[in-house]
Amino acid sequence: MDLLRSLPIGLYLEQPQTWLHKLDPRVKLIWLMSFLTTYIFANNLWRVLLVVLLIFATLIARIPRRVWQQQMGWLLTFCFFILVVIAITPDGLGIKYQPRLPNNQQVLTEQSASTQSTPAPMSANKQQDYKYVLFDKGPVKVTRRSLDLAISVSTMWFTLIYSCNLYLLTTATEEITAAIESLMQPLRRLKLPVTEITLTLTLSLRFIPLVLEEIQNLVRSVMTRAINWKKLGLKGAVKVWMLVAERLLENLLLRAEQMASAMTVRGFTTPSEHRVQWHHLRLRRGDWLAIAILILFWGVRLAIGTEV
Repeated sequence: MDLLRSLPIGLYLEQPQTWLHKLDPRVKLIWLMSFLTTYIFANNLWRVLLVVLLIFATLIARIPRRVWQQQMGWLLTFCFFILVVIAITPDGLGIKYQPRLPNNQQVLTEQSASTQSTPAPMSANKQQDYKYVLFDKGPVKVTRRSLDLAISVSTMWFTLIYSCNLYLLTTATEEITAAIESLMQPLRRLKLPVTEITLTLTLSLRFIPLVLEEIQNLVRSVMTRAINWKKLGLKGAVKVWMLVAERLLENLLLRAEQMASAMTVRGFTTPSEHRVQWHHLRLRRGDWLAIAILILFWGVRLAIGTEV
C-alpha cells in the first residue's frame, strides 16, 4: 500500500512538462475558479460537458497514464455509485402518480371522432409521450426528478475533486502562492496580510505529502504486526486505531515543530522581510489564448448551460 503513488493528492508532477505546466498560474487559477463556479444554477447538459472537458484536457495534455489512470478510475467509479444510489432512491415527492388520460382507449377514440379538430390528438400524443416514472420494476423506481438529481450530484463531485487535483498536479506550490499573492494585491489597500496568508498556504501545501507519508508509515506498522482482529473484537480494534490516531497527531506536531525550528534558525522573522521570488509571472501567447478560450467558455455557459 503506497498512498503517495496510488493517491497523489496535492502532489506536483515535475516531469514531463506538459503545456498545462507552462501556462501562467494565474490563468490556471481563474480556469479552476470557473470550473468550480460555472456548474452553479446550470443544467445537467452543461455539468456533463464539464466532466467531458476535464477528461479531454487530461488526455490532450499528455499527462502520463500511470499518473491519472487509477485516480480517475476510482473517482469515476465513486461518482457512478452516487449516480445509481440517488437515481433509485425516492425523489421526496410523496404523491401517487396517475395518468392524465383514461385507460380506456375506446373513450379516447369516440372523443376524437366527435371533435373534428386536429390539435386535440396532437396534445394527447404529447401527454402520452411524457412519463414522470422512467423505470419501475419491483423495489426499483427511477423518476425524472431522482435521475436529474443523481446526474447533478455525481457530476458536481467529479468536477470539484478532479479539477482541483488537475490544478495541483500541473502547478507547483510556489507558483500557486505567487499567483494568489498577485491576484490579492488590491486587498493590501484594506490592510490585509496578503504575504502572511500566502506563506501559510505554501506551508500547508507542503505539509500534505508529509501527512500522507505519516499515515502510510503507521498503516504499514500495523499491518506488519499481523494483528488478529477477530480476537480483539470491536472494542479492541477501536482501541488500536485510537492509539494509531494519537501517534499520527504526535508525529504531525513534531514535523510542524521541526519546520518552525528550521525557519527560526535561518533567521526568519516576517514574510515581508524574507521574501523569495520563486517565479516571475508574465503572460505569454499561450496564456492569452487560454484567456480567449475562457471567455468563449463562459459565453457557451450563458448560452446553453443556464438552468431553465
